Amino acid sequence: MHFARSSNLANADDLPFQHYSLRHRAVAWISRRLFDRIAYTVRHGLIRGMQRRGGLGWTPALLSGPHTREEMFWRDQPLGGLVVYDVGAFHGILTLFFASRAARVVAYEPNQMNHARLIENIRLNNLSNVEVRKLALGSQARSGTLLYDPSMAGGGSLNPDAAVQVSQPVEITTLDYDITVNALPAPDFIKIDVEGWELEALRGAQATLDAHHPALFLEMHGETVREKKRKSSEIVAFLRKAGYTDIQHIETGTAIVPGNDALAREGHLYCRYTPK
Repeated sequence: MHFARSSNLANADDLPFQHYSLRHRAVAWISRRLFDRIAYTVRHGLIRGMQRRGGLGWTPALLSGPHTREEMFWRDQPLGGLVVYDVGAFHGILTLFFASRAARVVAYEPNQMNHARLIENIRLNNLSNVEVRKLALGSQARSGTLLYDPSMAGGGSLNPDAAVQVSQPVEITTLDYDITVNALPAPDFIKIDVEGWELEALRGAQATLDAHHPALFLEMHGETVREKKRKSSEIVAFLRKAGYTDIQHIETGTAIVPGNDALAREGHLYCRYTPK
């Protein structure tokens, strides 16, 4: 019986992880099919009062549910005067929020659909402090293929084994190279949400992390529970080696220390460099 239970647990760890809830999918379907081209004023959330296309931000706040720990985290961040990098910008909700508070924003979004919507939303708000890069970030410069489900275009993957419906060629660069060659400003804060490619993006930003020690905000991803465990463990190990030993799990407020690394696989991490 013990063997059977262990086997069942092992099999459960290999089941596909459902990153998007039924509610996420319903909102995406309604937005894309019925209201996609409508520009409106957002009525709730981080960009309340700003203009956008996409999503259902025009609905009353009572329909959006309670504030999440992630949203509360961002509201408390002192971003004034900072240079913020938004890696994996999607339609630009956080890009717009950063631009409303920070001095300058550099946003990366390689998906052609998302990139077009990101540009639209920036222009709707007449923002002049945002630079958009139509590039994916990884550990080396090369060409790649982005795979995604058009109904949930925020979930694109560079993993060749991803089970999705649409593919498009993308250019991949490293953050270190892009900053150096294009004279981009040194980041004070980097948010990375790239659907399981976070460690690759971090590896390609090693020199930037070493030189400038920006704060980091990372979302954990993985196709299965086992993959999420592996990737989060590798990310935490990379962070500690790079001097980022102050790691906080956003959803619980718990410090990630040796012994509780498993907690890092769910949700988001806020990471700060700790001088030796």
